[in-house]
Amino acid sequence: MAWIEMIDEADASGELREIYDRIVGSRGKLSNIMRIHSLNPPTMQAHMDLYLKIMFGRSKLRRADRELIATVVSAANGCPYCVHHHAEALNFYWKDRDRVTQATRDFRALELTGRQRAMLEYAEKLTKTPAAVTEADVAALRAEGFTDRDILDVNLIVSYFNFVNRIASGLGVDFSPEEVSGYRY
Repeated sequence: MAWIEMIDEADASGELREIYDRIVGSRGKLSNIMRIHSLNPPTMQAHMDLYLKIMFGRSKLRRADRELIATVVSAANGCPYCVHHHAEALNFYWKDRDRVTQATRDFRALELTGRQRAMLEYAEKLTKTPAAVTEADVAALRAEGFTDRDILDVNLIVSYFNFVNRIASGLGVDFSPEEVSGYRY
């Protein structure tokens, strides 16, 4: 399972039980990336709130593009847990498993819009070499039609997945095919 204790849904009570129920109500089921917070329920709730705002909240970024960013960032970080989860979500939108697999291997080999390519170049650079990101990288996004709000949204998604990838990798959060599928997208 994971490298630290996780409290199973059947054993949850009080605040943890309430949070588990809210997550299942909004997402359809409980993921291991949420369950890893079970020893500190307030962080689980804060994590879920941030995830829902960034990935499902109001934005001009399409849901599929948000999942594409999540998948590419997670692949760049070598995080199998998040790659599998967000590749599954991306496939919900693309309905093309081969194309999704290519996104996990090398997004540059995909047929993408200039806007998507710029977004992913920025995402990969911010993930792999954050200190090398400059104002010119933001200008490249503007040149593709991104507004400053759009750029903020891209940055928040990239930053969030770098955070989550480190939780998953740093605590040995694992997955199974059943755990990866069946969420509300």
